[in-house]
Amino acid sequence: MFYNYVLQSIPNKEFYTGYTADLKKRLLEHNRGLNPSTKRYLPWKLIYYEGCLTQSDARRREKYLKTTQGRRLLKRRLKDYYYEEKSNDLIN
Repeated sequence: MFYNYVLQSIPNKEFYTGYTADLKKRLLEHNRGLNPSTKRYLPWKLIYYEGCLTQSDARRREKYLKTTQGRRLLKRRLKDYYYEEKSNDLIN
């Protein structure tokens, strides 16, 4: 299995989308600062993932999720998450 995933930076709410064959290991790598594109926004939390049977499907899905249409899809799928985030921001 290959996994597409979306991470959110805890301090500044930035998002990162990627794919991997080992989701737990990849999240640890991101949070240890081993990825140059994510290390300045540590720590990260996993907010979404989905599985694909082949690497080529996962790569294609990752490219799609990084497009404007793909980001819109994620916002719809994570509607409750976004709502809770905004509510928490207003409280804090």
